[in-house]
Amino acid sequence: MRPSARYRPIAGLLACAAVFLATAACGGGSGPSDAAGKKADGPKIQLTIATFNEFGYADLYAEYEAEHPNITIVEQHAKTVDDHVKNLDANLASGTGLADIEAMEVSWIYKYLAKADKFVDLRDYGADDLKDRWLDWKVAGATTQSGKIIGYGTDIGPEAICYRRDLFAKAGLPTDRAQVAKMFQDWPSYFATGRKFKAKVPNSAWYDSAVLTWEAMRNQLIQAYYSNQDRFLADENPLLKNTWNQVVAGSKDGLSAGLVAWTDSWNSAFRSDKFATMACPGWLLGVIQDNAGAYGKGKWDVADVFPGGGGNWGGSYLTVPVQSPQPEEAAKLAAWLTAPEQQVKVFKKIGSFPSTLDAYGDPQVKSQVNAYFNNAPVGQIFINRAQNVILKQHKGPRDGEINQIFSAALARVDDGKQSPNAAWKQAVDEAEKVADTRVGN
Repeated sequence: MRPSARYRPIAGLLACAAVFLATAACGGGSGPSDAAGKKADGPKIQLTIATFNEFGYADLYAEYEAEHPNITIVEQHAKTVDDHVKNLDANLASGTGLADIEAMEVSWIYKYLAKADKFVDLRDYGADDLKDRWLDWKVAGATTQSGKIIGYGTDIGPEAICYRRDLFAKAGLPTDRAQVAKMFQDWPSYFATGRKFKAKVPNSAWYDSAVLTWEAMRNQLIQAYYSNQDRFLADENPLLKNTWNQVVAGSKDGLSAGLVAWTDSWNSAFRSDKFATMACPGWLLGVIQDNAGAYGKGKWDVADVFPGGGGNWGGSYLTVPVQSPQPEEAAKLAAWLTAPEQQVKVFKKIGSFPSTLDAYGDPQVKSQVNAYFNNAPVGQIFINRAQNVILKQHKGPRDGEINQIFSAALARVDDGKQSPNAAWKQAVDEAEKVADTRVGN
């Protein structure tokens, strides 16, 4: 699934598909036990699945129905992520109205892990036998502390570093992607190289946005805003404050272009020399290409590295609410849709990067090369990046709202509207009110 609309517009979603498009046909699907491969007899049933953005499942629905003639699949597609979440919350509260399968985006599934009793434990339908098909951290993202699995993983957004070869050359920095990767083993080296770059190329920033850089760094922390017991940490977390200090110091030194992602100014900046690097999940390659056009061809490249080891931005899960009158059939469909064979088909169709290990052996995935990015071997790069994500961050029930508060504070610093210390204090105070009001400490 493509990352939510609040991260990027629909145009970016469509553009992303072109990045990974393959031409060879994919083999037939298979799945767990009775999920595919034989026709099922029995009463006619209808399975509903609630989605948002683009999951690329239309052809898969038809394939599943052909193998299961007693089943009809109806997709309930929300116009926006916000509409989807509003419907999900309202129907959870009322106890009725949920689809048999509800899709959830990685950045907010944590809200529903706290309401795990409202969702089927997929271990009851074979999840323990299937969980080795996914990257372990993908499974962990839909697993409660007690071990309950509420979601099967769809796609992911492993992150690399995208960079401007021409601007690196202008600054006297290496341009070969293997050499670039050696410079960015951790965040201090990334910022230090940025300061060297800025000294040589003063009219260009090092990265596009303090907020997006913060997002990349914060997501690598095992605990950011909450403890594992869902206690708000605030000033008690030195790792969070250290991350903040690095980002605001970068803004002070002119490393940030001060752009707001998905705005017209951010889009147009790709057609100029406004900035030289950015944290870059696989789906963002299409956004860069779409925005930079002919201007950026051959100038942009992708390094097989992410400071600090690995990071993920994007992806979803398929869950089965306990409201479903046919949870066993819903679980079978969710398992089949997220099987490696189906993930490869979706990758071919819309470019969503697979979360299943077997998909990484498929030549349609691992052999992908992107001509726009200097023939970067993007398939292998993002396989490597996915396998380097080793941390599973704990996110509390109000993590998203708290992160919006801290992101807004960073934006004020980036714009020069507030000092780092004042912005931090305001963010902590506002976040404490949200956490104290809605989450028991």
